[in-house]
Amino acid sequence: MTQQIPSTEPELAGVRNFRDVGGLPTADGRRLRHGVLFRSGHLAHATDADAAFLSSLGLHTVFDFRNAADQKLEGPDVDLPGVRNVNLPLSDPADGAEFWKMVRDGDIEQLRVLLGEGKAAGRMIASYRTIIKGRTAEHSRVLHSLAEDSVPALMHCAAGKDRAGLSVAVTLLALGVEREAILADYLESNAKHRRYKVRRGGSAATAYTPEVMELLSPLFDAREEYLAAALETIDETWGGVDPYLEKGLKLAPATRERLLERLLD
Repeated sequence: MTQQIPSTEPELAGVRNFRDVGGLPTADGRRLRHGVLFRSGHLAHATDADAAFLSSLGLHTVFDFRNAADQKLEGPDVDLPGVRNVNLPLSDPADGAEFWKMVRDGDIEQLRVLLGEGKAAGRMIASYRTIIKGRTAEHSRVLHSLAEDSVPALMHCAAGKDRAGLSVAVTLLALGVEREAILADYLESNAKHRRYKVRRGGSAATAYTPEVMELLSPLFDAREEYLAAALETIDETWGGVDPYLEKGLKLAPATRERLLERLLD
């Protein structure tokens, strides 16, 4: 039996962007059950108290969508006894390594070239489209795992915004959650206490000037246009959510029904 956590969010010291996705409405009037699907940033810096709280949720599986470069930078997830950890990188370890090194260490001129004039937002949109089209096997595995035995589950990447955000969105689409509710949940990652803290090289005075923060902002925002690009990619590539689930993610009707039974009230 899963724990019904209170609606008041816990204050986790070392884990950002944690929340229970429960309560979201579906198009047919049902709701996502509380205590079965959680999302967050990485768990590498979880304190003992954070780990104790996470352990109290009765988690079956933690899906970690980080790649090897992320894990090297941040460290492995904290060990939660009895919880299965599934690492499904949603970006290639080599993809963007130099880009993110520049984000962390580059000077203002380099950042202007790299991120200015809409390039940062354009990169995010392209990334969302690429993940949707190129990572169908990973998203399929997540949905099949949830339908079989993997709930309660927690999905995370580094910030809990992009890769985890897309995986949660795909799951919610499979459950029939209304798109407005999917978008609202996604945009909650913009709350100040949820945002990922990028570690920049140099002194604080030079590393976090207003111009630098403006250039970096698109990378760390959850923007409606990013999620819209992912949904448009589904429609353009497969012709809608149902064929995407059936043909793209190989989700048979019986498996989808089991998913609904496990996660919806």
